[in-house]
Amino acid sequence: MRVLFVCLGNICRSPSAEGVTRAMAQTVGLTLDSAGTAGWHVGNPPYAPMQEAALKRGYDLSPLRARQFTAADFDSFDLIIAMDATNLSDINGLRPIGNDTPVRVFTDYAPETGADHVPDPYYTRDFDGCLDLIETCATALIRDLA
Repeated sequence: MRVLFVCLGNICRSPSAEGVTRAMAQTVGLTLDSAGTAGWHVGNPPYAPMQEAALKRGYDLSPLRARQFTAADFDSFDLIIAMDATNLSDINGLRPIGNDTPVRVFTDYAPETGADHVPDPYYTRDFDGCLDLIETCATALIRDLA
């Protein structure tokens, strides 16, 4: 199963979702990647404070580099996961006619949290809270895909 995580800039939420899910799903056989709907940070590593918070939990995001989501991603992935409703709308706006690749919001996997999106820690500065939610959603995603 090929899964793509998508946020706005691909420097906080989606690379964290990729890194956390990769660490948790080592035996599940997932192919994971992340992208952003905007191209501001293409080629850059994840945001330093996000990397620091992730590393404290054992997730090394340093090898990851930001890239922009493209319509071709619909053919390259079996599942696309957006971090919020705006990302979802932007992703679906690029959907090729006739493509049926599922696109879901990450928090759909953990409705018990009451969250309808993964808040962007670039703005909220709550890197640990973001990682808490990502870990919960990743656990549920892996369970759903296993």
